[in-house]
Amino acid sequence: MEISALTAIFTEFYYWVTIPLMFLIHGGFCLYEVSVSRQKHMLHTLMKSAMLVPIITLTFYLFGWWIYFAFTNGPFIYEGKGLVAAPHAVPWSELMGPHLGGPSLSQGLTPEVGAYWARLNGVFWGAFVVFAWTAGIIVSGAVMERIRSGAFWLIATVVGSVSWVIGASWGWHYDGWMVKMLGYHDAYASGVIHAVAGGAALGILIPLGPRLGRFAPNGSPRTIHPHNPWLAAAGLFLIFAGFWGFYAACNVPIIQESDIGSTGLTFTAATIYLTPVTLSGMTMNFFLALSGGFLAAYVLSKGDVFWTFSGGLAGVIAASAGNDLYHPLQAFFVGAAGTTLAYKLHYWVEKTFKLDDAIGAVAVHGYTGSFGIIIAGFMLWGHPSSAFADATINPVGQIAGAVILFGLLGFLPAFLCANLFKAFGLLRIPPEVEWAGLDRASQELVRQDMKELERADAVVAAMMYQPNVPGNSAEEAAR
Repeated sequence: MEISALTAIFTEFYYWVTIPLMFLIHGGFCLYEVSVSRQKHMLHTLMKSAMLVPIITLTFYLFGWWIYFAFTNGPFIYEGKGLVAAPHAVPWSELMGPHLGGPSLSQGLTPEVGAYWARLNGVFWGAFVVFAWTAGIIVSGAVMERIRSGAFWLIATVVGSVSWVIGASWGWHYDGWMVKMLGYHDAYASGVIHAVAGGAALGILIPLGPRLGRFAPNGSPRTIHPHNPWLAAAGLFLIFAGFWGFYAACNVPIIQESDIGSTGLTFTAATIYLTPVTLSGMTMNFFLALSGGFLAAYVLSKGDVFWTFSGGLAGVIAASAGNDLYHPLQAFFVGAAGTTLAYKLHYWVEKTFKLDDAIGAVAVHGYTGSFGIIIAGFMLWGHPSSAFADATINPVGQIAGAVILFGLLGFLPAFLCANLFKAFGLLRIPPEVEWAGLDRASQELVRQDMKELERADAVVAAMMYQPNVPGNSAEEAAR
C-alpha cells in the first residue's frame, strides 16, 4: 500500500512538472509565427494564437477530456460496443476539481480507483490540455494574415477539443479500437496530433485562398521572407524544449511490470500504450531525430534559417511514432527522410496548386506526421502495438491510421467548417483590411473611437458653459 501511494504521488508530481515545460511549445509557436508575419499583421497574429489558451482550455474541460475516454470503441466499431462510461471525466464530477482522495461519489468508480484518479485526473487533464493547444496553434500559422479571428477560433476549437481527441481515443489509448484492431502504434503522436492538425490546416487553406500578392499574375509564387529570423530561431528552440516535455508527458513514469502483462516484479517506465520504455532510449532517439531533420533541412535549403530550424522540428515529428522502439540511428535516418519529404512536397504543392501555407505547417506537421506513422509500420512490423492488444504493428494498419487521422479527422471537419464560414462571408478579412494590415486597421478603429470621444467631450463642455440655455446649467451638464 505504501509503494502504491508513493507511485501515485510521484506520478502526480511528474506530470505536474511536464506541464510548464509544454507551455514553452505555445510560447515558441507565438514567436515563430510573429517572426514570419509581416509587421502590419504582427499583433493580430500574436493575439489570434494566444487566445487559443482560454478558449481550448474551457472547451477541453467541458467535453474534450470526456471524449478521450468515451470514444475508444469508435463508437460502435470495436465488437459492436458503443460509448464507454467515463464518470471521472465529465465536468460535473467531483474528480474534475479539488479532491484529496478517499472514496469517490462518481457512479461506477470503486473507492480504490476513485482515490487514484483524485491524485492524477487533474494533471493528466492538464497535460492533454497543452496537447490540445498545440493542435490548435499548428493550424494558426498556416492561415495567418487573412483569416478572421472568430472563424479561426471556432475551427481551432473543433480541432483542439474534438478532432484530435477522437484520434487520440482511437489510436493513442491502449484500449482504442485502432490499436486493438489495426495494430496502430504512435508513441509520441506523429499522427494523433501532428497529422490531424496538418490535415486541418490544409482543409482551411483550400477555401481560404492565398494572401494577396503571394502569387504573381503568371501564377509563380512570390516568397515572403520572415521579417525577423532571430525570433524564428528562438521560437523553434523553445518548441524543441517544450517538445521534450511533451515526450516526457507521453510516458507513464513508473509502473509495476506485472501490471502491464509482464512476469517481472520490478518497476519500469511505460508508453501511453503501457508498453515498457526506457527514458535513456527516448533521450537518444529524440536528439538523433532532431539532428537528422536539422542536417537534412540545412542541406536542402542551402542554409536557410527558417527551413533549417523547421527541419529540426520535422525530424522529431517524423520519428515520434516509433521513437519508443527505434534504434537511435534509425531515428536519425527517419528524421532526415521525413524532413526531405516535407521540404520537397511543400514546394511542389505550392507551385502546383497555389497553396499558401505561411509557415509550412501542412508539410512540417501533416506530411511529416503521416510519413512517420507509415514508416513505423514497416520498421516496427510485428511488434505488439500495446500491452493489451493482440494486434501487432503492421504497414496496413499504419497506412489506414494515416488516412483516418490526416484525412477523416484532420482535413474533412476543417474543410467543411471553413466552407460553411466562407458561404456566409465570415472566413476571410476584406481585401482592403488585408492590404492595410490587420494591426493598422485596428489602430484606425481606435483612432476613430478616440475622435468620437473627443467630439462628445467638446459637446459636453460647450453645454456646461451656456448657462442661459434652459436645462443647461453646470449641474445638469455634470449629471
